[in-house]
Amino acid sequence: MLKLGLVVLVLIGGYTVYLDAIVQEKFSGKRWTIPAKVYARPLELYVGQKLSRNDFLSELAALGYRNAAAANTPGTLHSSGKETVELHSRGFQFYEGAEPAQWMRARFNGDRLTELYGQDGNTLPVARLEPLLIGGIYPAHNEDRILIRLQDAPPYLVKALVAVEDRNFYSHRGVSLRGFARAMWTNLKSGRMRQGGSTLTQQLVKNFYLTNERSVRRKATEMLMAFLLEYHYGKDDILEAYLNEVFLAQDGRRAIHGFGLASQYFFAQPLAELKLHQVALLVGMVKGPGDYNPRRKPENALARRNLVLDLMAEQGIISAQQARDAKSQPLGLSERQGDTVQSNWPAFLDLVKRQLRQDYREEDLTGEGLRIFTSLDPILQNKAEAAMAQTFKSWNGRRGIERVEAAMLVVGPETGEIAAMLGGRKPRFAGFNRALDAKRQVGSLIKPVVYLTALERPSQYSLTSWLEDEPISIRSKNGGVWEPRNFDRQAHGTVPLYRALSHSYNLATARLGMELGVPSVLDTVERLGVKTDWPSYPATLLGAGALSPMQVATLYQTIAGGGFNTPLRSIRSVLTANGEPLKGYPFQVRQSIDSGAIYLLQNALQQVMSSGTGRSAYNRLPKDWLLAGKTGTSNDSRDSWFAGFGRDLLAVVWLGRDDNGATPLTGATGALQVWTEFMYRAKPLSLDTPQPANVVTAWVDLENGQGSAQGCPNAAQIPYIRGTEPAPGRPCAENGVDPSLMDWVRGWLN
Repeated sequence: MLKLGLVVLVLIGGYTVYLDAIVQEKFSGKRWTIPAKVYARPLELYVGQKLSRNDFLSELAALGYRNAAAANTPGTLHSSGKETVELHSRGFQFYEGAEPAQWMRARFNGDRLTELYGQDGNTLPVARLEPLLIGGIYPAHNEDRILIRLQDAPPYLVKALVAVEDRNFYSHRGVSLRGFARAMWTNLKSGRMRQGGSTLTQQLVKNFYLTNERSVRRKATEMLMAFLLEYHYGKDDILEAYLNEVFLAQDGRRAIHGFGLASQYFFAQPLAELKLHQVALLVGMVKGPGDYNPRRKPENALARRNLVLDLMAEQGIISAQQARDAKSQPLGLSERQGDTVQSNWPAFLDLVKRQLRQDYREEDLTGEGLRIFTSLDPILQNKAEAAMAQTFKSWNGRRGIERVEAAMLVVGPETGEIAAMLGGRKPRFAGFNRALDAKRQVGSLIKPVVYLTALERPSQYSLTSWLEDEPISIRSKNGGVWEPRNFDRQAHGTVPLYRALSHSYNLATARLGMELGVPSVLDTVERLGVKTDWPSYPATLLGAGALSPMQVATLYQTIAGGGFNTPLRSIRSVLTANGEPLKGYPFQVRQSIDSGAIYLLQNALQQVMSSGTGRSAYNRLPKDWLLAGKTGTSNDSRDSWFAGFGRDLLAVVWLGRDDNGATPLTGATGALQVWTEFMYRAKPLSLDTPQPANVVTAWVDLENGQGSAQGCPNAAQIPYIRGTEPAPGRPCAENGVDPSLMDWVRGWLN
């Protein structure tokens, strides 16, 4: 028996040493794999900013700011009147450094921020809110958490947790013998394992190291590891680990661990801002996250929360009056599931992941807790979604519209930053990302490239050059014949270049493209930032080639950006989990097209909007908005496109069927309507592109393309590359009197 006892002791000792190594290795090292967190752009505030009060309040609501009588604590706001908003920001660690929490008052006038004051009453030059968390990149086990420190926990959280789950936490050494004995007696009476008598330390051990298996062996291991954990580490270390480890909810495939993430998930607020009744609700869920989930079983959750409050009052943690006041509060859940936005904008997150994987390994993205700062603008994203939904709603009942899908991108013309992206008609559902992967014939969207190629040859072409819009027939090497037709099936004779583009005449464009040479046009496409494998066929001139909406946005960004190509991007910077800068994504800008030629093209694209195929936009938009754009329709109306821009916004819309079938929409009756609705909501700045040094304007008679004088019939100012402008025309008759006679009279009077 002595020998047997020694053998048992040796085995137990060896097993204890083995468990001790496991306990220390994981608890002292990297405890969790933390998903990368993806953030939207931070909202920067400054006087003169284009921002309405309603949009500002919408963003604050998304960030979880609470309306209060006074904005005296971080995360609160007070909205007074119709113009002023007071708020106390939370502060945030950005790539460039920390933004402090601060009180501020913002005053609005229409769509402008007109005043911004700080606590001392002085004008704030700029203030920056924390960015909205829009999703994450998760490891295979799909555990997610927001790590918190014990000192960041709100009042009552630790006391409530100890009161409900382990009253003797600060006096035991990992195992409560009284609780264990009580549990064993219950198990013996029932004939099976019903209770475990676990302390907080044991619960942490079970969640952190073991499984949910109910057996004597697993329970003994749990108790031994709990003792070892308490031997090596302090109570505060164990509590902090517990606060971050405990499982509190299931969000689809994602497991919500820790009070930090649960606070965002249920209340859309940081943990430190929670009130007593909210803390009690989360603590009550520890016993059974499924049974007491307030979204699924609100009655159970409310009863459990009130029980927690009663226990806190019994133990003197709070007063009876505090308990009554807290119990009178509703559950207080946020309308949206705070941090569950990883599925809200799946198309944009898909792009972010693709661009990140060019620089990071998968394990870095799913386990190192990287913080990814992006260019997504939640305000513009919501406006894009609303515009898409409203336009399709207006088409309800239209034959065939139910099978039409959609994609949309919103880009900053100067920065190339993607502010919004819709991968489908229902943008909140993940799946095929049409914005990136749907390559479809672009139709007339390619025509500006043809005309830009011509305008880069100022000695041959200008906006008023005459083009023949007459039938053309081209025979291919295999004997086939290409005979394009205009949309209205009519030829329009001799027309000026700008009119051929604004009215999207196929015959004039085809003739011009063949004069220039298809390879030259394809070279311009590449210089605009898009590499294609299109064959050098004449049909390419009228949009037979296929591009994705992302590629179309790249092409038009260079046009909207004055000839400066900036690769489209979604990521601004990356920080480590500790807030250390890891990688920045600076602008990459190169001038690929002469700014003078682009200026002329922009002028023609404004004609598209004012008098051409895009003119219906001004049925909805104010007439004084100077915008530029182009419609596109592929054969049999399979694809409806529109790409257009103001000074600060470029938007590309595609509509079509996934099976490439015909739709009831053209570019003007389909995509243009979505674009128009978005621009109406987004209120872009009018184009005011500075005139390049190599461009001059001249008065021209639009009927004959000859130089004219201001005030003459049919006269308009047209831009030209310097040296190619027509000679000034003679002054026009004044009140029916011959101008030569007027010159003689003026000379005689002088």
